[in-house]
Amino acid sequence: MDLESGAWIALTLGFLLGLKHATDADHVVAISTIAGEFGNAWRGVWVGASWGLGHTTPLLGLGVVILLVKDTFLARYESFAPVLEFGVGAMLVFLGVQVFWNLRRGRLHVHQHVHGNQQHLHIHGTHQFGTDPHLEISHSFIRPGKPTFRAKSYVIGVVHGLAGSAAVMLVLLPQIESVWVGIGYLALFGLGTVVSMAMITVALGVPFAVSGRFRSFDRTVAGIAGIASLVFGIALMSDLTLNTTIIPF
Repeated sequence: MDLESGAWIALTLGFLLGLKHATDADHVVAISTIAGEFGNAWRGVWVGASWGLGHTTPLLGLGVVILLVKDTFLARYESFAPVLEFGVGAMLVFLGVQVFWNLRRGRLHVHQHVHGNQQHLHIHGTHQFGTDPHLEISHSFIRPGKPTFRAKSYVIGVVHGLAGSAAVMLVLLPQIESVWVGIGYLALFGLGTVVSMAMITVALGVPFAVSGRFRSFDRTVAGIAGIASLVFGIALMSDLTLNTTIIPF
């Protein structure tokens, strides 16, 4: 296999691994807890994209170091990865608790809007209950609106990027001889995660967009996301500290 063919294979593999990596259960569970914040499924694109950017940031830094020093740093990183993975579990528990805290405080609530001659009910989680709902951006299920950076999603992505779930991608780096091809591999992996998670968040936002007209149903959807986050986070921490096998993957 010539060098050019090897480079194209590495770059293609990086993108495909990125697409697949975003579908990991802990990633989907975490993003589901904030998927309904816009009240619009398509605006979830920016929630997922912000997560993808956050996930890429530490991996790009770690990857460049691994490309330069090869297996030495990778071995140290893999030994510390379980600690970071425990941090992911703790974050999932926090996100689950936050969902129920917001439900209790009424931050996920319904506003009535008039569009033309029709009245609509929409779910909100982006401002305190009782504030002027007209401060919100206009609602539309089919329009993504202007790009909006979501700091909360970015931080969640950073935590996931630091953890060991991307170890498969990093393990391949020492086999890439060219530093520039390695950087391209990392960049395309990041692009794959951004694209994949953006689409996943759109899909997760559909139940929230639909249930916005039915308060009890909306609370149920949010509650399911919160329970999933709590259960997965506790199970992950248990598997790491008590050697249980609650999560079979």
